[in-house]
Amino acid sequence: MNKTSLICGSIAFDKIMQYHGRFGDILLADQLHRVNVSFLVPTLRTEYGGCAVNIAYNLSMLGGDPLIMGTLGQDGAAYLDRMWLQGLATKAIRTIDDAYTAQCFVTADQDNNQINAFHPGAMQFSHENNLADHLPLRVAIISPDGRDGMLKHARDCVANKVPFMFDPGQQLPMFNGEELIQFIDQATYLACNDYEFEMVMDRTGLSLHDIAARLDALIVTRGEEGSDIYAGGEHYKIPVVAAEKVVDPTGCGDAYRAGLLFGIANDLDWPTSGRLASLLGSIKIAHQGAQNHSFTAQQIADRFEAAFGYRF
Repeated sequence: MNKTSLICGSIAFDKIMQYHGRFGDILLADQLHRVNVSFLVPTLRTEYGGCAVNIAYNLSMLGGDPLIMGTLGQDGAAYLDRMWLQGLATKAIRTIDDAYTAQCFVTADQDNNQINAFHPGAMQFSHENNLADHLPLRVAIISPDGRDGMLKHARDCVANKVPFMFDPGQQLPMFNGEELIQFIDQATYLACNDYEFEMVMDRTGLSLHDIAARLDALIVTRGEEGSDIYAGGEHYKIPVVAAEKVVDPTGCGDAYRAGLLFGIANDLDWPTSGRLASLLGSIKIAHQGAQNHSFTAQQIADRFEAAFGYRF
């Protein structure tokens, strides 16, 4: 049985800078209309990120079969090499020679407030990729990416009868209510955090019941409160798995989605898929960056049994 999961989404560099003071001590509330400030950032690090690679990284360690479909820029050779060394399939990644790889520039202060700037770069050309070039597929996920690419990949999934999970994430504000309804009607699954889902309901005018009825499964994550999966007329409450320590939430949602995709590709039931997803999120949060944790499929199976009392 084909178990390939197509992971459509962003491929990005995250530039993380730390300001040792407080933004509030520098930014004057009555002068925000003419801001001209500079922050000394003694520490700077580059993290490999992007939703597509984050998801694929976790799914591969589970023993899944992810295929990343996204776009890199002229500066992406080192990232491609890294993916290759990790055993990730890169044949569906397109390099855009006259653009830079998408990059997020994050400046955080000592209270963990953040000022971010995002350059989409090559991500804006994601619509040049074609899902039909990579059939057959068991499942796909359309995670945050270029707007045109997300719309095209959804149409392509429908045209090629590939079930897909819609994961709008931080790109959700780009779509109006009509477009979101179209995504929901095309998708097999919808995954959002609780804030994003409130926005989906507000923009579409649809209730939770209305949305769940249009999908095979609706997944809503709620941070420390766990997550909810609505599928087949049932509501499954998924508990949080206690993390060894809380270091960095970046990429936790992507790790969670990898667990869901593994469950779908291997025909696991929804409570098991959700618990596996929850476990992956708890492992990720204990590490800095989205792709610096590691585990084996055997370790995950053992940790799952320790947490839930059975093996998947």
